[in-house]
Amino acid sequence: MSYYFDYGATSLKKPKEVADKVYEVLASAKYANASRGSYYEANNAFREVFMARNDIAKFFGLKEEDRLVFTNNSTESLNIAILGLLNKGDHVITTSMEHNSVLRPIYLAHETIGCEYTVVKGDKTGMIDYVDLEKAIQPNTKMIAITHSSNVTGNIVDLEKVVAICKKHNLISVVDASQTAGVVPIDVDKLGVDVLCFTGHKSLYGPQGIGGLCVRLKEPEIRRYKVGGSGVRTFDKVHPGEYPLRLEAGTLNTSGILGLHEGVKYINKHGIDNLYKKQIDFANKFYNELKDLDCLEFYGDFTKDRTAVVALNFKGISASDVADVLAEEYDIAVRPGAHCAPLMHEVLGTQEQGIVRFSFSSMNTEEEVDYAIKAIKSIAKEI
Repeated sequence: MSYYFDYGATSLKKPKEVADKVYEVLASAKYANASRGSYYEANNAFREVFMARNDIAKFFGLKEEDRLVFTNNSTESLNIAILGLLNKGDHVITTSMEHNSVLRPIYLAHETIGCEYTVVKGDKTGMIDYVDLEKAIQPNTKMIAITHSSNVTGNIVDLEKVVAICKKHNLISVVDASQTAGVVPIDVDKLGVDVLCFTGHKSLYGPQGIGGLCVRLKEPEIRRYKVGGSGVRTFDKVHPGEYPLRLEAGTLNTSGILGLHEGVKYINKHGIDNLYKKQIDFANKFYNELKDLDCLEFYGDFTKDRTAVVALNFKGISASDVADVLAEEYDIAVRPGAHCAPLMHEVLGTQEQGIVRFSFSSMNTEEEVDYAIKAIKSIAKEI
């Protein structure tokens, strides 16, 4: 098995409880279609999904648990929120820090609905200026769609400042928490975030194929993006409008939801702050051991709040070539390239070279980090 440092893409190692629960759902013959019958197996699935929804809503500080909507991942959640709230003539603000999961729904809204958009560019470290964010507001601005943390550099956006701007100008805040859910505490009610989009397979330690939205926004409502089976009001021609059914149709991903629930329970048991400290300590050790090597260039602001990501390059060498050497000669797994974040790479000037991203987790070990440090130093000696 590889020395894995690509937790920004997905968590390779999961808590045993997550795998055990997914297997139980699939193999025990105790979980049928939630809310689609009155027999034991259907009621059992319904009860556990209900408990999972409540606990995950509480994890994100969402007081109305019915407004926790399950989706496939952050990408689907962001598409639902952005395309379900924008109308012709609306203006949306986003930033150069974004993943394509934010950018492409905005581009699609521009092409198909006739929305306008502004991209606030970051500085040489990739970070945005909140003054620039507010200056971008126009009379028809409706939304700020923004990441909580860059998946390239790890730098964290100050959501308090973003939400304050939104409240001041009566704008909707849509936040991509793909890189921060399970890493740092997020309380949507306390912060005042209107819509929070998250995925389950990264730092929430759930299986792939499960994510969700926390929808605090009451007005306007997010348009339905799919309709069909709901388990209730079968003879109505219109799909139910109340949450979570408004944005959920068809059979739920019970194994994914309950696996995600176990991931959240694992975080609560061990403490999100404790897990964050472990992974950021790994990232800081890695960076501090290598930062003085002349052949390396690092990206992002290491003096500010961040997730456990270290973005680097060997000067003049393709990121893909470095990743190939790490994989083939050292059995180290990292993510090279553009990371589905084209505007960030434009700001950093790495469109051609790409970036080698090391992303750490509490599932890593001290020995693995030391091995990665030695590998980078070994490559540096050969250059």
